[in-house]
Amino acid sequence: MPLEEKIRSGAFVVFGEFEPPKGADFSPLLNKANLVRGRLDAIVIPEMAHAVLKASSLGGCAFLESHGFETVFQVCPRDRNRLALQADLLSAAALGIKNIMAVQGEDIRYGDHYQARAVNDLDLIELIEAIHHLKSGKDLAGIVLSQPAHFCVGSKFDLGAAGGFLEAEMDQLKEKIDLGVQFIVTSPIFDPRQLQQFTRRIEGSRTAIIPTVLLLKSAGMAKYIEQNLPNITIPPELIRSIQKAPNKPRQCVKIAGELIAQLKEMGMNGVMVSTAGWEDRLPQILDEARL
Repeated sequence: MPLEEKIRSGAFVVFGEFEPPKGADFSPLLNKANLVRGRLDAIVIPEMAHAVLKASSLGGCAFLESHGFETVFQVCPRDRNRLALQADLLSAAALGIKNIMAVQGEDIRYGDHYQARAVNDLDLIELIEAIHHLKSGKDLAGIVLSQPAHFCVGSKFDLGAAGGFLEAEMDQLKEKIDLGVQFIVTSPIFDPRQLQQFTRRIEGSRTAIIPTVLLLKSAGMAKYIEQNLPNITIPPELIRSIQKAPNKPRQCVKIAGELIAQLKEMGMNGVMVSTAGWEDRLPQILDEARL
């Protein structure tokens, strides 16, 4: 069943995030995707996450689509102006890529090409408006397209934003929903209780909420996130469980799988599993989650 239909049906959807290569060989991407063929509803290809140069999301999606995988093309206004963004979106539609995730993109100064200049000709809401225009059969200049571009559109939400930043996120979320966004992927969570207040605030919306489950690689990684990323909270008992485990990578897989199972039990619309480059562990995570 195509992703858009599955979201509409209310079924639990499973995304896997797969990093494209920093190089011109896509075969490792295909090898990792083949490990979970038939077990994911779509593969999300990030667009130069953390502003680090890698092959593009469009290229990775087109490659995997040609091998029978449904993908999610991640598009951000950081690196392209409105002409280039619309050109990429039309190309994606022509290549059979049906799903789009609009994201802002991390600050380019913290990537591996800090001398680069961010573009940001459009902001995130304007980008989603551009996608809405293309779906309606016109470009941002109001010129009619020879054929509209049909997409299932998603975006992101920072679940850990605090105070006024959270209210700004909520206001932007309402704009996204009004523009027809069909699914929202949250920032990584490690405590399902974080979702309760959020889901109450958007109760009645038909937009699917897809929490992100991030695979921890070690207790050190967990402590670094807890200490340095204020928008992500990791319960201390979870970190202790990794420290005490005789097989620490296995415990990290177990934590991710159990969290996915909890989210499904809570009635969430789905999950995105981010393995931070450890895509070969994804089959074990899905086994643990009984998916």
